[in-house]
Amino acid sequence: SAGAEVQKPLATVVIGGLVTATFLTLFVLPLLYIIFNSKINLKRKPKVKPIATIIVLLLSLTGFTANAQTQHLSSVDDAINIALQNNQAIKASDLEIDASKALKKTAGELPKLDINAQLGQYNSTKFDQSFQVSQTIPFPSLFGAKKELINAEIKGKELQKNLSVLELKNQVRTYYYQILYLQHNQKQLQELDSLYNNFIGIAKLRYKTGDTKKVDISTAEAKKGEINLLLKQNEVFLNNAVANLKTLMNTKEDFTISGNGNFQPLQISNLLDNDAVANHPAIQSLYQEAVIAEKAKKVERAQGLPDFTIGYVNQSLIGFQNVNGAEKFFNGGNRFNSVNIGIAIPITYSATKARIKSLDYRKQAAEANAQQQQRTLATQMQNALLQYQQDMKQFNYFQQEALPNAKEIVSAAQLGYKTGDIGYVEYLFALQTATDIQLNYLKSIQQVNQSVINIYSFINQ
Repeated sequence: SAGAEVQKPLATVVIGGLVTATFLTLFVLPLLYIIFNSKINLKRKPKVKPIATIIVLLLSLTGFTANAQTQHLSSVDDAINIALQNNQAIKASDLEIDASKALKKTAGELPKLDINAQLGQYNSTKFDQSFQVSQTIPFPSLFGAKKELINAEIKGKELQKNLSVLELKNQVRTYYYQILYLQHNQKQLQELDSLYNNFIGIAKLRYKTGDTKKVDISTAEAKKGEINLLLKQNEVFLNNAVANLKTLMNTKEDFTISGNGNFQPLQISNLLDNDAVANHPAIQSLYQEAVIAEKAKKVERAQGLPDFTIGYVNQSLIGFQNVNGAEKFFNGGNRFNSVNIGIAIPITYSATKARIKSLDYRKQAAEANAQQQQRTLATQMQNALLQYQQDMKQFNYFQQEALPNAKEIVSAAQLGYKTGDIGYVEYLFALQTATDIQLNYLKSIQQVNQSVINIYSFINQ
């Protein structure tokens, strides 16, 4: 499959690295040392020059690491496709569908054929033999009702799979964009760490010249320590998100995510239909439960109708029989045949009526749940749209106003602190303000992305 082609075992990476390191340590490095530092006579004319031999050996090592490539995800769709191919929950849903489809052949099932034998003196003192074969046939409408019920159950399983697919997509998108956010957040924290390093360096120079106090350096180092803590926390969150995405994709292979160097919020490109929630798999699945209950009612009604029985009897009647006014002897080899036709009519219909009534209540319950769920999802989607609009306003503020100001604040503060125009407190406050703006800008993008992901989950995207 396509998912299998893009995955390569992680063990190849580890083993390849170990083999390469071992080979370099035990063979290549000693060989290089011997060639360039020893006095071994190399004037003989070997078939292959030593340097060429080493080059060939080094090049051959690439074979050990050729498979040590990490998986590259160029978009969230790549991650979704791999998850849909590999995730065991989706495979389980497919098996559930196959299990329901396998029941199609049971729609035309007949009761077991009844075969009987009667041996003994049932006609006279002679030993006679009678063989009977009979078959009960349900009312014909039962076969069609069973087929409709099985088809309805298959559709129900398919809708449940659609719901599982939607939930999987939602989870993959969540972790994918969370990883992107944490990667950019890490980069931003590293840049801020460099700013504080520069600040500490300048503070130390000014301390040597007597322009600042030791406490200023200690405070700056404490602020840098806070950035380091944020970096470590970010690393934990990033590792957790990567592990969760690997689990969803059912792979142990490392992967990289392409952010195209520009972290921007997701956009809702298409116009949202107010009735889009009605097509949500959760709603459709509940309505399908009502359909299944209705089809089950038809099966119960058909099972309550009369059954037909047809049979065939072949027997011996040893003795004299009157044939056309004359007595004629019949032995065991002379056979007498007959056909039985019967009908089975239910004497009481109350049990069937009770089952039908129960299924009718079940149908009404499923429809009520579907209607309530539809109203709930519609409200949640409207709330998600309002949240998206609010998140976009916040993002636009940071992008258009706060972020440009943050860059100016940092530049002006650095210059002013170097020249002595501003003091330690003003410079530290400027750095803290710029730090908050830059980190909150990235967080605003992540909030927009999460709002869009939530909206997608409501409209079955």
